[in-house]
Amino acid sequence: MTPLILALIAGAVAGVSLGALGAGGSILTVPALIYLLGFTPAAATTASLVVVIVTSVTALVAHARAGTVRWRAGLLFAAAGVLPAAAAGALSARVPEAVLTVLFAALAALAGLHMLRRRTPPENGTVSGTRAAGAGAGLGAVTGFLGVGGGFLAVPALVTVLAVPMSAAVGTSLLVVSANALVALSGRAHSAVHLDLGLLLPFLATAALGAWDGRRLATKVSAATLRCVFGAVLLAVAVAMGATAVL
Repeated sequence: MTPLILALIAGAVAGVSLGALGAGGSILTVPALIYLLGFTPAAATTASLVVVIVTSVTALVAHARAGTVRWRAGLLFAAAGVLPAAAAGALSARVPEAVLTVLFAALAALAGLHMLRRRTPPENGTVSGTRAAGAGAGLGAVTGFLGVGGGFLAVPALVTVLAVPMSAAVGTSLLVVSANALVALSGRAHSAVHLDLGLLLPFLATAALGAWDGRRLATKVSAATLRCVFGAVLLAVAVAMGATAVL
């Protein structure tokens, strides 16, 4: 299978995940860029931020049209992560690629286990400004450092910290993800990383289309089924990346 075909398929899978679950898109993008398309870890995490921004905004438009975005809560959460995302994005360029790979594998495992859990967070809670700021800052740092949107962290945090109903948490997380990724990418603007646009652009195109379709898929397939499938994929990715980094 040619690199171009692989880019088209991988982009579609990542986009569908993000559109359907508000999570999983970027954490599938990085290993796909590294192991299928030959990007270095540094280039893959930077390219992933570009993909995250475009696909998240695409999916966000679909959710906004459906009225499932809590703009005030999302902007509050995203604002807390602006500085940490920028700082972590600049710092990641100085970290050895092997370390980035190991940390990303650990994060993929965490995301996979989270998606496989069947418990549903409570829909109501007490909103704490301190907790909201801490959660937003932590998410921003993860986004900046590893080039992931952090949707799998944003969704439960929005529900438990900002008392956003689960029905609106996915759409709202896309707002947070978009803002964090944009800031993180700006923090990497001066890093000398080569991006293969011949592969990145096709990946990006199908990811954007997949994100739009993912929103519609979420209305036809149960959330539990989607989460189990993507959770299993993420665990497989984590094992493969961890083994590669160790060996």
